[in-house]
Amino acid sequence: MDVYYIFCFLAAVSVFLGFINQYVLRTQTTIAITAGSLALSLIVTGLGKLEVVELRDWVAQLLPLMNLPDLLLKGMLGFLLFAGSLHIDLLMLRNQKVEITLLAIVGTLISTFAVGYMLYFFFGLIGMPVALVYCLLFGALISPTDPIAVLAIIKSMKAPEQVSIQVEGESLFNDGFGMVVFAVIYALAFQGTEPTVAAISHLFLVEALGGIALGLAIGGLFHWLICSTNDHSLELLLTLVIPTAGFAAANMLGVSGALAMVVAGIIIGNFTREKGFSRMSQHELDNFWSITEEFLNGILFLMVGLFLITIDFKPIDYVLIVAAIVIVLLGRVAAVGVPFLFLKRHRRYHPYTERILIWGGLRGGLALALAMSIPAGYVVNGVLEDATHDLRHLWVVMTYGVVLFSIVVQGSTIAPLIRRSREASFSENEPPTPQAD
Repeated sequence: MDVYYIFCFLAAVSVFLGFINQYVLRTQTTIAITAGSLALSLIVTGLGKLEVVELRDWVAQLLPLMNLPDLLLKGMLGFLLFAGSLHIDLLMLRNQKVEITLLAIVGTLISTFAVGYMLYFFFGLIGMPVALVYCLLFGALISPTDPIAVLAIIKSMKAPEQVSIQVEGESLFNDGFGMVVFAVIYALAFQGTEPTVAAISHLFLVEALGGIALGLAIGGLFHWLICSTNDHSLELLLTLVIPTAGFAAANMLGVSGALAMVVAGIIIGNFTREKGFSRMSQHELDNFWSITEEFLNGILFLMVGLFLITIDFKPIDYVLIVAAIVIVLLGRVAAVGVPFLFLKRHRRYHPYTERILIWGGLRGGLALALAMSIPAGYVVNGVLEDATHDLRHLWVVMTYGVVLFSIVVQGSTIAPLIRRSREASFSENEPPTPQAD
């Protein structure tokens, strides 16, 4: 079957799942589509085992044709990050710049090394030694909170503004920074790059600063182009060029396309929106990118759910999934808790801030695509059960377990936490309550 037809049918299924959700589950669309596609995967697998109808092999052959790593990392990611950053309020971002910087950079590094080292010791305990650099690679791919999953859920639940901007800002920027960290460790693990300070610094500066610089250039250019025309249709078409040709240019230049799209989106959303679009055009801009974001989100999370069909689970894999979920949650606690030990000395925060940041640190298709981009053939020999595992299989299975737990369990249970946070009376400018002696 042609890839375009597969894409069309997946789009139709995701839309129908969203339609059914409003009458049955009545939960957030991302969660509903992921849960629905997971249920479809289990049904297809179950029917095959019962020999009622064999669909597993057919579906397993179709999904790889979509090539999730390339589809997301070289295509959909640009659209989704640009659409998400269009709605970031730059003034609020400035007010939270220290928090977002610490969470996105320091928090991501803390999580990467915490998860990597915990996983390294865990594999040693169960008799499946894995090299530290590979464990750190898993830490790098799983540590950034996925903006696609986070923004889709947090926006719909209307978290307190201070908390919301921290979650949104962190998820957008730590995504780009996390991909840079992943690229650096990937080069050390598979491309023979020497682990010297100079080599690592060069890779980091090219990816990160290059992406930011390109984003500023793209944002500035399209700000001028949009402000130079009064054609409403052309204005929207010009914004469409940014996550297509702009994102492709970033990938070709070897800089971070994720950071470039976030920076360009903030420029268009905060400066060009007011100067280049009329009131009517601003409404059309918001509608166009909201619909585009929801459409692509639906397809992505449908593929995440259906991806279960392509995995051949071994008994030990279920143990590894549980361990990965616990380790990643502990890494998230450290990634949020350590920066806030410093931050709380200088500023008061909403009482639910840390809890929402920890439990709202969702992972999604981005982590899975990064795991799938790891080359196959690196074998890990395990004493336990005398098993031999492919490194890519290990990381994909563990990532998939974390992603499903993140979206289905964390995503569906964060609503009560956000509701309680809205009810909690708190003012950022309220003077601290005197403590009794």
